[in-house]
Amino acid sequence: MYYTPHIDYAFDSVEYIMRAVNYGWLLRYTHANGASFFFIAVYAHIGRGLYYRSYVHPREKVWYTGVLIFILLMATAFLGYVLPWGQMGYWGATVITNLFTVVPFFGIDIAYWLWGGFTVSNATLNRFFVLHFLLPIVLAGLVILHLIFLHKAGSNNPIGATLYDDIKFFPYYVIKDFFGFLIFIWLFGIVVFFYPNALGHPDNYIKANPLCTPPHIVPEWYFLPFYAILRAVPNKTGGVILMGGAIAVMFLLPTVDKQSPFKSPLFRFEFRVFFWAFVGTVILLMIFGTLPADEPFTTVSRLLTTYYFSYFLIVLPALGWFEYNAIYEPLLPVHQNEQPEWVDLAFPTLKILPWSSLKFGLISLLLSWAGYKKIKIHPAVPQGLVGDPIPIVLSTPEIEVLLDNKYDKSTNIYVARLIKK
Repeated sequence: MYYTPHIDYAFDSVEYIMRAVNYGWLLRYTHANGASFFFIAVYAHIGRGLYYRSYVHPREKVWYTGVLIFILLMATAFLGYVLPWGQMGYWGATVITNLFTVVPFFGIDIAYWLWGGFTVSNATLNRFFVLHFLLPIVLAGLVILHLIFLHKAGSNNPIGATLYDDIKFFPYYVIKDFFGFLIFIWLFGIVVFFYPNALGHPDNYIKANPLCTPPHIVPEWYFLPFYAILRAVPNKTGGVILMGGAIAVMFLLPTVDKQSPFKSPLFRFEFRVFFWAFVGTVILLMIFGTLPADEPFTTVSRLLTTYYFSYFLIVLPALGWFEYNAIYEPLLPVHQNEQPEWVDLAFPTLKILPWSSLKFGLISLLLSWAGYKKIKIHPAVPQGLVGDPIPIVLSTPEIEVLLDNKYDKSTNIYVARLIKK
C-alpha cells in the first residue's frame, strides 16, 4: 500500500513507512527479523534431519521437497533484501545476478532478462517486487506437498525406530510444539523491540548509489556460508559451481548415505564426531563470509569448503560402508544368503535390573545389532518376573523377531525366536 517499487522512490517509501505510518516500524521490523528467525528455524530443522538421517528410506520424497523449499526460500529472501533499495541490497543484487553470466551460451541473455536491461535498474526492482510476493505462493504449495509426503512416510524419531503404536498429535505434540513456539516468540520479541537492527547491515540504511561500491559487500547472515564458498575459489565459474553444489549436494544424501544399518546417531560415535565438525565448519564459513577476501581468510575458507563437500561425498558413504561391513555384517547369526526360516537365539538377562522396558530396550538393541529388521517384543511378562514391559519395535534388515515367553530362570536366559519376514 505504501511501498513504491521504483528506484527513485523505494528507499524513501520504506523510510515513510518507518516514520509516518502508524506502527509501520513494527511491521517492517517484524517482517525483516521474521525472515532471519525463519531461517534459524529452517537451519535447525535441516540440522536435525542430517543428524537423525531423516533422508533415508522411506522419507526420500520428504527430504527432496524440503531441499526445494530451502532453495525457494533463499530466492524469496534474496529478492526481499533488494526491495528497500539500500546500498548493500543493490550491490548484493548486482553480484548475485552477475553470477548467471557463467552459464554457457545463454548466461549474458539470462542476466539481461533478469535485469530488464543492461544493468540492475528500475525494471529489475519491479520484477523482484512481483516475484517476492509470487514465490511464497509456490512455497506454500511445496510445504503442503512436503507435509503430504511426511504424513505418508511418518515422522522420524531419535532412536531410529519403526513404531507401530503411534503417538497422537493431539495433545502430546501440540503441547510440546506450543511450548517451543512460546520460547521462539519470546526471543523474537526481544530482537524486534530491543535489537531490531542486530541482524541487518548498517549500509542498507544508505540509499543505493550505482557510482559508489561499498568496500566490502556482505549478504544477509543466512547466505554467508555459501558466499564464503563462492569467494574461496579464485575462478568465477568454479566459485558459482561450488556455491550451487553446496546446496545441490543435499539432493544426493538419500543415495550416497544409505548403506549404514543404523538410523540413530545414538549408536554411532564416529558419526557424531564428524557431524559436529561439520556444524563447526558451517559456522566458521559464516564467520569468514563476513571477512575480507584476503589471506589467510581465503585459504582457511578453502579448507573449510573442502571438508563441507567431503562430509557429504566421502565421510558419510565411508562411515556407512564401515558400519555395514565391519560392525553389522559380522554380527549376522548366519550368512544372509543361507538364512533359515527361523533361528533361536538366547540372550542373558540382566540380574541387577527389574524386568522393565529398559530390559526390553537392551534386548532389542542386541537383536538390532545382530541384523534383524523388525524386532517386535510382546508385552508379556515371563513367569517369576514382575513389571509392566512396554512393546518396542526397532528397524534393521530382513527378519521379523518375535520374543516368545521362553525364560529359563535357572540360567537367567531369555530365548527369542527369529522368524524370517
